[in-house]
Amino acid sequence: MTELSRRAAALRALHRPGNPLILPNAWDAGSARAVVAAGFPAVATSSGAVAEALGHADGEALPVAEMFAAVGRIAAAVPVPVTADLERGYGLRPAELVERLLAAGAVGANLEDSDPRSKRLSDVEEQADLLAGIRAAARQAGVDLVLNARVDVHLRAYGPAEERLAEAVRRARRYLAAGADCVYPIMLADPALIRDFVAELAAPVNVLARPSAPGLAELAALGVARISYGSGVYAAARARVADLLAAIRAGGDPFGP
Repeated sequence: MTELSRRAAALRALHRPGNPLILPNAWDAGSARAVVAAGFPAVATSSGAVAEALGHADGEALPVAEMFAAVGRIAAAVPVPVTADLERGYGLRPAELVERLLAAGAVGANLEDSDPRSKRLSDVEEQADLLAGIRAAARQAGVDLVLNARVDVHLRAYGPAEERLAEAVRRARRYLAAGADCVYPIMLADPALIRDFVAELAAPVNVLARPSAPGLAELAALGVARISYGSGVYAAARARVADLLAAIRAGGDPFGP
């Protein structure tokens, strides 16, 4: 467990507001190696990309054993810390989730606060209990996992738009109190709202990189500590493959200018 503890500490230290950890999410061993070769100091998985690459839909449709096997292959392929997107935890008890995650060689987890099937936001206290249970189980196992608590208020279009930021802050505060290291208001993209969210929490904040969000330099200036790409890199890779195949089918040179 010594090496896993070292990697967990290294991953936690990379969450620096204003100098964010950038995570182009991987989906298999090859993409994880490419992330490291490009110079990134950690690897994050994307549940959607992993599931689709293995023939399943996102939303905990991938059998849990296959998900942890995929995480294990990724962690074994790279010499850097790996954090796994585990949706809402696949219904596992905290101790089992931690045991499986550590056995796979990962030292961080991303957990969302809405049901992947019904799309409904989870009860705040139930989610806080889940996070607290995972934190306690990880410490008992001797590895202080890095927990990224996703806040789905903006993804699920909770209530009136003017109330969403306040609800996201409320949830994020509770999750931090329960033991989360970082909070992830997915789909929050307005620069002023990101600034307000960061200021309200004074804790590491993760933002999803996407076309409607600020660029990397602006997100850093807003005090963001972690930037992830979700399934975006996987989608771009698939689109490139589709273009190559179309060129081949048309009788052209797929590798030409």
